[in-house]
Amino acid sequence: MSVTTTHEASTRPESVRRVALASMIGTSIEWYDFFIFGTASALVFGRLFFPTFSELAGTLAAFASFAVGFVARPVGGLVFGHFGDRLGRKTTLIVTLTMMGLATFAMGLMPTYDSIGVWAPILMVLLRFMQGLAVGGEWGGAVLMATEHAGNQRRGFFGSFAQVGSAVGGLMSTGMFLAMQQLPEDDFVAWGWRVPFLLSIALVFVGLFIRLRIMESPEFEKVKASRRVAKVPVVELLRTDPRNVLLAAGLYCAHGVLFYAMTVYTLAYTTSNYGLTQNTYLIGVTAAGAAQLFTIPLLGALSDRVGRKPVMIFGTLFIIAFAVPLNFMITSQIPLLMWLAVVIGICVGHNAVYSPTAALYSEMFPAHIRYSGASLGYQLGGAIAGFVPLIAASLVGAAGGAYWPIAAIIAFAGLIGFVCILLVRPAVAHRPQASA
Repeated sequence: MSVTTTHEASTRPESVRRVALASMIGTSIEWYDFFIFGTASALVFGRLFFPTFSELAGTLAAFASFAVGFVARPVGGLVFGHFGDRLGRKTTLIVTLTMMGLATFAMGLMPTYDSIGVWAPILMVLLRFMQGLAVGGEWGGAVLMATEHAGNQRRGFFGSFAQVGSAVGGLMSTGMFLAMQQLPEDDFVAWGWRVPFLLSIALVFVGLFIRLRIMESPEFEKVKASRRVAKVPVVELLRTDPRNVLLAAGLYCAHGVLFYAMTVYTLAYTTSNYGLTQNTYLIGVTAAGAAQLFTIPLLGALSDRVGRKPVMIFGTLFIIAFAVPLNFMITSQIPLLMWLAVVIGICVGHNAVYSPTAALYSEMFPAHIRYSGASLGYQLGGAIAGFVPLIAASLVGAAGGAYWPIAAIIAFAGLIGFVCILLVRPAVAHRPQASA
């Protein structure tokens, strides 16, 4: 079959939907694996792996381990971006999913500090680094499979399916921990926290089965046919377009800082500072994850209609403006207001920037270096945002337990994103769809 025929067959609507669904399922599994570490860091890792530390120091150490995964993400973006641009999107995604599943399953078997001493946190950090490598290569491939199969018309909508996978993964993660926390406290600490990690291996088999059945990206096939495959994609990327890499990283900060501040750090904050049960804030995080299943594709489709920039500019400005009411709602200690804070912050501000990102990043770089460009830019921003829980804990400690430093860094990140979206110049033009 010719490349042209393959391309035409693979871009039929039913094929595009199948690829978008496969991207969402694979990404859901990857992010489920990545997020359960963050939830466990906030709930139990300080006690189990750093028991000789004070409560604050143990929390800081657990969040530092959480941040290790984000340090690894740009490395994963470089490594897997190279192979994604050289060997193809599909092959690379199969490798990243397998790597993530094995690392997460091994975390469920980790001995604690009481069993093997200092080797326990060392093992945990190594496995977290492996998770970071995998997710660093996952996102770029997943969104490119969806957007490159979609063609020119509905990249925002179909690309958002990979973004929905993040919400599904987060929803599964918090849902699993909510279920495990119904156990008696001693049982949860002894073995209940391990269950979400161990179950991930079954999800990985599902994801691999689905990914093996989809076709390679038609745009990568065209790159191969035209013999434009770059020898060292990242070198060509940094030689020709370092500007868009940095802008992509800055855009990530706008939604990433908000997300990790509200879904990871604030979970620990409301428990330790206000004495609320761990379940209380998790309910809001779970509700936000459920609402994202609808708001992410809606905002992705809106970006097809009005353009990526208007939607993302609105999102960054909302993040900046929401900082003050966010501080009031979290510090009110009223569960309903706290739930509304996380739902509104995530589903409006975060998603207005996050949802069009899949399409925008695929439009920022030419096809032969697109996996490297999208992955490196996105994961550099992720590396910065991953330190938010650690930085937040330090700032709140210095501020005597006040929450306002968290609202301030969320607003500052929104400002960075606002400036970056104004400066972005896509390599591939997007023409908003005409109204029906």
